[in-house]
Amino acid sequence: MLVDLHNHTPLCNHAEGAMYEYIEKAIQNGTKYFGFSDHAPMDFDPKYRMSFEQMKIYEEDVLAMKEKYKNSIKILLGYEVDYLQGHMDERVLHPHADYLIGSVHFIDDWGFDNPEFIGRYEHEDIDVIWQKYFDAIEEMAKSKLFDIVGHLDLIKVFKFMPHKDINLIAKNALIAIKEADMVLEVNMAGYRKPIAEAYPSLSLLQEAYHLGIPITFGSDAHMPEQVGLFSDEIQKMARSVGYTQCAIFRNRKRELINF
Repeated sequence: MLVDLHNHTPLCNHAEGAMYEYIEKAIQNGTKYFGFSDHAPMDFDPKYRMSFEQMKIYEEDVLAMKEKYKNSIKILLGYEVDYLQGHMDERVLHPHADYLIGSVHFIDDWGFDNPEFIGRYEHEDIDVIWQKYFDAIEEMAKSKLFDIVGHLDLIKVFKFMPHKDINLIAKNALIAIKEADMVLEVNMAGYRKPIAEAYPSLSLLQEAYHLGIPITFGSDAHMPEQVGLFSDEIQKMARSVGYTQCAIFRNRKRELINF
């Protein structure tokens, strides 16, 4: 896979393996642009992210890897930033980074993709929570704070599917993504989850293509062996829809390259 911009490090407290192991796996996969985008700090849910004090360590470590492997692969520095109203911090929104991935992992205070809290689905109206999720994605896009939309339909992770048409639920969010000139990540992590498919689904990716939304790719790896694990599948899906280019970023500036 030529481009892989979504990968984690042990600083997030739920990933394992040394940074060099992720990079060497990417080199083995033929990746040319590899991005670390670990979970940015936030004053909520600190158990699953680096601290504000660790941002400097993270950035220094990524830049050291960039220098060490400069003749083999291009290393990019990013953050995956949770969009959660009332918890956005300037230190995270304007870092020294090549790109920011904006993601939604919470509906209000519920970490809906965390297996620890899966029991709450039994007490929720599935159509309502899907709409709340995509409303949050829409708000995130309208903030224009981020470059990439992370795992667009993450709400499907445990295979609790809505009764309503998903494309209709997501319609306004996709329009907001287009208007914000954001890039949509095609993320392979869903293949490792109960839903067993990419984020986004084929139908949502088709709608994104129709709207002219550019894409990029991400393993969302939390251990080295996950790097590029389902790269053939997501690239084949993107090509089947009509995509021939994907995005990379340098200093928050986007470039499109053929894949």
